[in-house]
Amino acid sequence: MELRRAFGWMTGVAVLTLIAFTLKPLPAAHAQKQSQPPQVQTVLASMTPEERVGQLFLVTLGGTDTSAESQIYDLITNHHVGGVVLLAENNNFIDQPDTIDGAHQLITALQTIEWEATEQATQASRNVYVPLFIGISQEGDGAPHDQILSGLTPLPNAMAIGATWNTELAEQVGSVLGSELSALGFNFLLGPSLDVVETPNPAARSDLGTRVFGGDPFWVGEMGRAYISGLHRGSDGQMVVVAKHFPGRGGSDRLPEEEVPTVRKSLEQLKQVELYPFFAVTTSDEPTEVVDGLLVSHIRYQGFQGNIRATTRPVSFDATALSTILALPEFATWRTNGGLIVSDNLGSEAVRKFYAQSGESYSPRSVARDAFLAGNDLLYLGNITPEDSEDDTYSATLRILEFFVQQYRSDPDFARLVDAAVERIVAQKLSMYEDFALANVLTPDSALENVGSSEQVMLEVARNAVTLINPDPQELGTRLPNKPNQAERIVFLTDTPTYQQCSGCLSQDALAADALQKAVVRLYGPNGSGEIFANRVVSFPLAELGLMLNGESETNIEASLESANWLVISFADVQNGQISLLRRFFSERPNLLRNRNVILFSFTAPYYLDATDITKVTAYYALYSKQPAFVEIAARLLFQQISLQGASPVSIPDIYDLIAQTSPDPAQIIPLALDQDIPPTPTSEAVSTPTITTAVPTKIPLYRIGDTISVRAGPILDHNQHIVPDGTVVRFMMSTGDEIGQIPQQIEATTSAGIARASFAINEPGKVEISAASELAGVSEVLQLDASNEGAAVTVVVPQVTMTPTVTTPTPTVIPENDLISPEGYPRVGIWLLVLLAISGGAALAFWAVSRIVSPRWGLRWALCVFLGGLLAYNYLALDFPGVAEWIASGAGAFGVLLLTFAGEVVGALGAWIWLQWFSERVSPAD
Repeated sequence: MELRRAFGWMTGVAVLTLIAFTLKPLPAAHAQKQSQPPQVQTVLASMTPEERVGQLFLVTLGGTDTSAESQIYDLITNHHVGGVVLLAENNNFIDQPDTIDGAHQLITALQTIEWEATEQATQASRNVYVPLFIGISQEGDGAPHDQILSGLTPLPNAMAIGATWNTELAEQVGSVLGSELSALGFNFLLGPSLDVVETPNPAARSDLGTRVFGGDPFWVGEMGRAYISGLHRGSDGQMVVVAKHFPGRGGSDRLPEEEVPTVRKSLEQLKQVELYPFFAVTTSDEPTEVVDGLLVSHIRYQGFQGNIRATTRPVSFDATALSTILALPEFATWRTNGGLIVSDNLGSEAVRKFYAQSGESYSPRSVARDAFLAGNDLLYLGNITPEDSEDDTYSATLRILEFFVQQYRSDPDFARLVDAAVERIVAQKLSMYEDFALANVLTPDSALENVGSSEQVMLEVARNAVTLINPDPQELGTRLPNKPNQAERIVFLTDTPTYQQCSGCLSQDALAADALQKAVVRLYGPNGSGEIFANRVVSFPLAELGLMLNGESETNIEASLESANWLVISFADVQNGQISLLRRFFSERPNLLRNRNVILFSFTAPYYLDATDITKVTAYYALYSKQPAFVEIAARLLFQQISLQGASPVSIPDIYDLIAQTSPDPAQIIPLALDQDIPPTPTSEAVSTPTITTAVPTKIPLYRIGDTISVRAGPILDHNQHIVPDGTVVRFMMSTGDEIGQIPQQIEATTSAGIARASFAINEPGKVEISAASELAGVSEVLQLDASNEGAAVTVVVPQVTMTPTVTTPTPTVIPENDLISPEGYPRVGIWLLVLLAISGGAALAFWAVSRIVSPRWGLRWALCVFLGGLLAYNYLALDFPGVAEWIASGAGAFGVLLLTFAGEVVGALGAWIWLQWFSERVSPAD
C-alpha cells in the first residue's frame, strides 16, 4: 500500500512538473518546434553537449592549410563545429588555372577531417558523423561579390537576371550555379539576395547596385523563387539555400557591413515591400521553390510596432522583433517545418560599432549569446575577434564554444534551445544526404569536367537583359541610322576595375580596357564579317581620360578622340569617381562629343547618370553585368545585330518610373471569361488601341435567375507586356435590366498571377452585362446574357483590334566626314568652289560649241541653261531635298556632288536644245 501511495505521489509530481514546463513561455523564435523524423532524434541522442553546441556555428579559416596542426583541424576534430564558410579575403582559394581543383581539394579535406575524427574517436567520446556545411556566397558578376573568380561559368548578377523579366532564365542560371558549386562540394549557399530597391539613391552609402533582382516586390519574389528552384534542381537537392538579407535592407541608409542602419518603417510597411519577396519563397506550393534558411541582417527599425519613438535593437539581436516577424502566417508554417534562421556575420564592423555606441559590453561571447537567444539557429562568426585584445579569430571562436558548452550544462532552458536548433540543423543535413556517410558527401573529381561550360545560358540572359535607356526606341533609328563602317574610326573608353583571387595572386582586370575592342574585331574585323578595319579601332582605359583632362596623358588619346567617328564609353563600377570623371569630360571637352556618335554602355546599375548627363550621348544602354557574355552582346548591339528585349527592373530617377511601368497597360483589351480553366499567360506582344465592334457568340453553360456567375479577368499585362504584380486592383462591373447604361454594380478584386476573379448573383430577369477595368486599362471583353427562369447562354463581346498605323520617319544616312562633305551630308566651301568652277566651265564649253555650230546668240542661251541646270542641281543638294544624301553616300561623297552637278548641266543643255527646236519651228529661217 505504501509503495502504491509513493508511486501515485511521484506520478502526480511528474504530471504537475510536466504541465508547468509546458506552460512556461519559450524564448524567441526557438519556441516553434516541429516534430522531427526519428532519424534526427537518433542522431541528436548520440551527440555529446560539445557536439550539439558545435553544430550551431559557421566558422572561417585562413588560407588552405588543413593539416593536423592547423586551427581549422582543431575546430572540426575537437570542437565539432557545424560548418565552414570559404572566403576569398581569407585566401581560401588559389589563383587560376588551379582555382577549381584547389577548392575541390580543400572541401574534400574539410569533410574528411570530420569523418576521420568520428572514426578515430572512442565510443564514449563520439558516436555519430554529421557532415559539415561548406558555405559560400556567390552572387554573380565576378569581383567583388563572388568568392571564386575564375573556373566557374561566369554568371550574371541578380539585376541582369531581373532585367530579362523571365523566370525560366532565372531558374536556368540558378541551376548552373547549383550544379557547379555542388560539383565542387559546396552544400550551403548564402544567397540569393531578396532585397527590394524601391527608390534607388545613387549617392547613398547603402546602394546595393546590381546585387538585387529589382525594385518591385512581386517580381523580386518571382525571380527569387525561380532562382532558388534552379539551385535545388541543379544541385540535385544537395544544397541548403539561405536567402538574404532578411527582413530586407533595400530601404536602409547605409550598408550593414559598415554600420547598423536604422530604417523608419513599421511592420505593416515592411510587409508591403521588404518582406513580400521572403513571403514568396516560404509559402510556395512547389517544394523546390521554398528556401531552406533566412540570413538575418543587422538592421534596426524605428516605429516597428507603430510607435515612431521606439527603436528596436538590430533585428538579428532582438528576440521580440524577430519572433514577431517569424510569427506572421507566411513564416510560421515554414518555421515549424524546419526553416533555418542564420545570423549575418557576427564579426562585422557594424556589430562592433553597435555595441560600442549603445554602451553595451562587447565580447565575442556576448555577441554570439545575444544572437542565439534572439532566435538564430546558425551563428555565422565570420572573422570575429575580441575588442582591445591580441586574440585572433581562432581564440575568440574557442572562447565562444567553451561558453556555450558551459551554458548548455548549467542552464536547462538554454540546453533546450540548443537542442531545438540542432534538430533543425541536422534535419537540413539529412535532407541532402540519405545517410551520413563520407561517400555520400564527397564529390568525385569527374564531377569537375563540366564546370565552367554553360556560356550559352549566359548569352541568352545577356541577349534578353540589354536595355535601351535613352533615347526612346522610336528615336533610335533617327539618331543611329547606320552602324560603323570601314571608313570610320572607333575609340573605346573602358572602365577597368581590377581584382585578386587571393592576397598573393596576380592582379587582373575584371573588364579589360580592350575587351570590347577585341569582341568587335573578332566579330566584325578582317577575320569576321569584314565590316571594319582593325587599324581604325583603338582602346584606352577610362582613367586615361582623367589624365588627358589634367594635361598629364602620355598617350595619343586626344588625337584619337579628335579623329573618331564613334566614341564608345563603358563603365562597370562607380566607386572610384567614374561618374564624376564622365561629367567633367562632358563639361570641359564638348568639342570631342560634337558631330560624333557617342555610345554609353553601363555594365552596372542604370541609375547613376542623371537626365542631363544622358542628353549628352547619342544612345545609352544598360547591360548590368561585366561578364564576357555581356561584352559580346554589347559588341553586337553596337553593330545593330541585337533586338532590344530587356527593361530596367529598377526605377531610374526622372527617366523611368517602375511603378508606372508595371501598372496595367491602358492599350490592352482585358480578357474576360467564365471562371473555368485558366488559359496560359500570353507571350509578350504589342497591344494595339482597341475599338468596340460586334459581338461574337460563344456557347457556354446556361444561367437562370438565382444563379451565381463567376468570372475571371486576365491575364492583365503591364506596359512591358508582362503580367501585372499580384495585388493589382481590378473592378468588375455588372449591369442588369434597366440599369444597363447607368452606374453598374461593382466588385473589387486583386490579381494573382495576372488573374482576378469575382462572382455576381443574378437576382432579376433581363439583360446582364459584365465588364472589368484596372486602373487606366478601361476596356475589356464583355459578357452578356438575357437571364430568365428557362436559362440563357452567355455571349462574349470581343472587341476587335484596330492597328494604329505606325508613322515611319525617314532616317538620314551618315556621310563619311572629309574636307569636302560634312557629317550631315552638306558640302563644305571647298566643294562649293569646285562646283562653281564646274558650272562655269560647262557653260563656257556650251557657249563655245553652240556659237560655232548655230550662232553666238544661241551660244549664250545654251550657256545660261547649262549654268542654271548645274546651279539648280547643286541647290537641290544644299537644301537637303529627299533622297540626295543617301545617293551621295552611295556615290563616294565629293564625287557624288560633282556627278549630281554635271547631271544638272546635262538637263540644262537638254532644255536649251528643246528650246532651240521649238524656236526653229515657229520662227522663219531669216530670223
